[in-house]
Amino acid sequence: MPKDAPPRWDRRMQQRLARGEAAALGEFYDRFASLVHGLAARVLSDERAADQITREVFGYVWENPDAYDPKQGSMRSWVAKLTQREAVQRLRQAEASSHAESGGGSPEELELKVRRASAAARADYIVTSMPAPLRAALELAYFQRRDYRQAAADLSITEDEARRRLRLGLQLLSSANTRPPEGAAPPGYGRAL
Repeated sequence: MPKDAPPRWDRRMQQRLARGEAAALGEFYDRFASLVHGLAARVLSDERAADQITREVFGYVWENPDAYDPKQGSMRSWVAKLTQREAVQRLRQAEASSHAESGGGSPEELELKVRRASAAARADYIVTSMPAPLRAALELAYFQRRDYRQAAADLSITEDEARRRLRLGLQLLSSANTRPPEGAAPPGYGRAL
């Protein structure tokens, strides 16, 4: 996964997209396609729907490059939010029509499913966008079952540094379950699709 693009790259990319440079869209796609598809697939649990969301998000970016505001955050964050918003909307539509056809399920159950999918997508995004040293410490602790001492030895860092990285990584992940106030658009994400 590439790291967050530097702000200069974001501004240049936005300018190139605004000029209609097809090569810019290709570069943009190469950089963010796996992020967009992965988030959409995580929310929807459907590869075909994730493919469609991916096309829609990149189409939106191509047609609306000025919707991105570099002063509000990285282009990576903006694209992730566009993806999440569109995927959650698609999930709500699919669930609502499914519940209407079957006559089962309450609006509360639908909302719970949407919240869980959104939290999972936010957690995926947080992990993929966190700095490599934090991600490496978390991967050692949770996938390889290393404690902070073993993680410190594997990463050739002090135990204090390993604890700090794990604590910070967990704090970042814990924010995946927080929801913005109703109707409030988080900063840096421009207009909705």
